[in-house]
Amino acid sequence: MGLVSSKQMLLDAYNNHYAIGAFATHNLEIMKAVVEAADELSVPVIFQTTPGTIRYIGVDYIVAMTKIAAEKYSVPVALHLDHGDSLQIVMQCLRAGYTSIMIDGSHLPFEENIQLVKQVVELAHSVNVPVEAELGTIGGTEDDLTVDEAQATYTDPDLASEFVHRTNIDFLAPAFGTAHGVYKGEPKLAFDRLEQITKKVAIPLVMHGASGVPEESVKKALKYGISKVNISTELKIPFAEELRNYLVQHPNESDPRKYFLSARESVKEVVKQKIVMCKQDEYTKLPQ
Repeated sequence: MGLVSSKQMLLDAYNNHYAIGAFATHNLEIMKAVVEAADELSVPVIFQTTPGTIRYIGVDYIVAMTKIAAEKYSVPVALHLDHGDSLQIVMQCLRAGYTSIMIDGSHLPFEENIQLVKQVVELAHSVNVPVEAELGTIGGTEDDLTVDEAQATYTDPDLASEFVHRTNIDFLAPAFGTAHGVYKGEPKLAFDRLEQITKKVAIPLVMHGASGVPEESVKKALKYGISKVNISTELKIPFAEELRNYLVQHPNESDPRKYFLSARESVKEVVKQKIVMCKQDEYTKLPQ
């Protein structure tokens, strides 16, 4: 099948208390690892790219590779812009064929964030593409933007309700204690805050900075509306480690068709673990 929208994926996940894995795709090797893992487990999957990745690969290459992956395998595949930072990058991705958009105005004052998001929603919804936005500030580093974890601001549940109502977004990325990149210690997630948010907004929620969050914490978050779980750092680290190990053990090897294989397989195993982590089980179900 071809590329699909992320909206039906996330609505089903939201209604049934599981999550869709959204995996940062930095090159063809990681893309193949992700789609092969999803196909072997028969689950839908989201490829996502930041503006930095788009600048590195090129939006035309990304869309072409993703379309081939979606057509080759039977599982639903969506292509998502992660942390879009301008109307220009949003328009570029919509024109190229992205099927899901995130606009990140979380660094802006509340009213300016709303105005930016409303413009993106109008553009994206006109071509039936769903929109994710962020409220509050998630710590860590994503692309060239770094937010000190101590300066991160949790999402206010009442403001979240107003934000969703006024912007008409499809998905909300709340700040409740996760961070981008590598955690300095075990993350302390504010589940009480997440529970308040999901009671105020009736749309799927997105967990950013899920790399390094313990499995039991992710599963607990699924109880409270988390329907999309973003993974990036936990793909990059095993890829680099395995590639480094291979080249150390084979110092004379120069054929990328050989030295990328084990790195790709290491990523594939991580993707499978994360997909299984996001599945519904008795722990993720809300008590009746």
